[in-house]
Amino acid sequence: MESNELRQRLIELRQELRNHNYQYHVLDQPLISDFEYDRLLLELRQIEEQRPEWITPDSPTQRTGAPPTDKFARVQHPAAILSLGNAFGAADVYAWLERIAKVDERALEADFVVEPKLDGLSVVLHYRDGVFVQGATRGDGEIGEDITDNLRTIKALPLRIPVAGNQVLGDQVAGDQVLGTLIPNHLIPNTLVVRGEAFIRLSDFEELNRKQEAAGEKTYVNPRNTAAGALRQLDSSLTAKRPLTLLVYQIVDWNPPQSPRVRGEATTHPPARGGTEGGPPSSQAETIKYLRTLGFPTPESTYCATLNEAVAAHQGWVEKRDDLDYEIDGMVIKINDHQLFADLGVVGKDPRGAIAFKFPAQEVTTKLLDIGVNVGRTGVLTPYAMLDPVEVGGVVVRQATLHNFDYIFEKDIRVGDRVRVKRAGDVIPYVIGPLDTARTGDTPPYIPPETCPDCDQPVERIEGEVAWYCVNAACPAQLVRVIEHFVSRGAMDIVGLGIRIVEQLVEAGLVGDVADLFTLERSALLSLEGFAEKKADNLLEAIAASKEQPLSRLLTALGMRGVGEVVAADLASYYPNLDALAAVSVEELESIEGIGPNIAEAIVDWFQRPVNQGVLSKLRVAGVWPVETGISQRTESTQTLSGFTFVVTGTLSGFTRQEAKAFIQTHGGKVTGSVSKKTDYVVAGEKAGSKLSKAQELGVRVIGENELREMADS
Repeated sequence: MESNELRQRLIELRQELRNHNYQYHVLDQPLISDFEYDRLLLELRQIEEQRPEWITPDSPTQRTGAPPTDKFARVQHPAAILSLGNAFGAADVYAWLERIAKVDERALEADFVVEPKLDGLSVVLHYRDGVFVQGATRGDGEIGEDITDNLRTIKALPLRIPVAGNQVLGDQVAGDQVLGTLIPNHLIPNTLVVRGEAFIRLSDFEELNRKQEAAGEKTYVNPRNTAAGALRQLDSSLTAKRPLTLLVYQIVDWNPPQSPRVRGEATTHPPARGGTEGGPPSSQAETIKYLRTLGFPTPESTYCATLNEAVAAHQGWVEKRDDLDYEIDGMVIKINDHQLFADLGVVGKDPRGAIAFKFPAQEVTTKLLDIGVNVGRTGVLTPYAMLDPVEVGGVVVRQATLHNFDYIFEKDIRVGDRVRVKRAGDVIPYVIGPLDTARTGDTPPYIPPETCPDCDQPVERIEGEVAWYCVNAACPAQLVRVIEHFVSRGAMDIVGLGIRIVEQLVEAGLVGDVADLFTLERSALLSLEGFAEKKADNLLEAIAASKEQPLSRLLTALGMRGVGEVVAADLASYYPNLDALAAVSVEELESIEGIGPNIAEAIVDWFQRPVNQGVLSKLRVAGVWPVETGISQRTESTQTLSGFTFVVTGTLSGFTRQEAKAFIQTHGGKVTGSVSKKTDYVVAGEKAGSKLSKAQELGVRVIGENELREMADS
């Protein structure tokens, strides 16, 4: 492709990606699939790799984070970034209006705007000629910290404005430069500085903690602290891994092109009037509309002609507070007219023209009566607080989460303490920490249990992980989920045995561990609700058929920590049966590529547990004891696919997908679930979909199952 054509394609891709970012992250109305977006982004990356001199800070590729920095530079704000005074009831709000009316009686005739008081981290964003050039924290209101690289990772933040509709800021080719197309001055001020709030949505925060817990890593306490911590990372690549978003609600500084830079008074709202044709917006309602036109994500804003309407609007938000996907602790009532707002001035660090009308408290104190422990489906032990009942945000709370045992140690939370408890929306209440001043001094530190509270078997903690585990395969607290995993498609694949039937079997006492599935009797099944003769016979046939599954499937099914399909296949290629595997040492397991010390210890420990040994004995008696004949260990002659990475997609005629994976792994190959530049071969059958398209796009070689067999036999 010629240089000008390549540059033009780069311009088109950037413009298209900016618009899709806006549609997805601001409007929540995606126009294309994630796959299509990824293809466009990949194409742009490839062009920029060819011509790195064309990379600009506002390119959609520049959101992944920069190398770590030693410290944050200081940033002088163009105007004071002020805080707010508080009101805790309607009477306080009316008293506020009376006070400011004494400064300027026009306040009595004012109209208002009501906006949510977001519980995040205040940030200040600088744009020059429509391009994001700097971002900072609020700091002390006068000087903040430069966190530009971190803010650049937030996908809701426009790197160039405007981004919406036919006002997308295009590029044009001029010689060897990419220049901005001229558009109306009132849309692209020479300088635009805005203020917003960076935060993490509650749903994203819950998902983040689920991933942390599943990985055995430390969970986070609350969205606000997590957002603040992410934005102050010295390594912005870490910030990029946090689900941060943004809402913008204020113009701090505005200067039109080719005009002297006049700061005027240090106000937090622009004093100029006349709207965007002759200056910045003249009211807060216009400001929100203007920011939204440029493509900024903005908060929901309610115009109120009178203060009575503003107070009523606040009450409406109180009622829907629990349905919000972000934390707010009140509503901000603002004088709508910017000139009046500016004329009212500032008292201390609070503008007179706005006040934060707080919600009823969602944080209280109460006594910690005891600490209980729940056992999750994966065996993770999670502590929880048993509280002296207390009302928080209109709900009586008797229990609250304590996150994990490390959290208890770090906060030094003890039974008998008076503790601070917070509840926000539908989020489970959690203990923030103890009131040290209320401690009597005779309460001992909390000691985690040495045995599982449900099965009384010893618990363990692997070094370097936060979680404590019960590894008893027959633990009652885990039994339903353990069996559900055992019978799943990627494990023993027992067709017709879904979670509802598993729950029936456990509740009826017919199954006490996974091995009991193989001794179920027809008469026992017929006694269960919903079971007729055909259904019972089909289930028993499926259970019997699963006895023919290979060793790798059984190893996956047993649910040893860290042993998924890939590790299970590796183990099955080294050890012919469970007897051989049970006799190995940690050191021997660690010598297998892909098995580290934690997984090795977990495997050895699993086989040493008496309860698990009992399950294995029952499986042997039931005839569930697969043997991998002829594969006592991998040899050079069988490793014909070693060093190659495969992806299997579509419907194969001679293999199921699981069989194809096992075949590749047996011959030394590696199987992954997604296509990338590191993929060597894609094994494609009929109706191969997006993975085949991805392979063709990246130039990855596509083969059929016959070619796969030939490679393995060569």
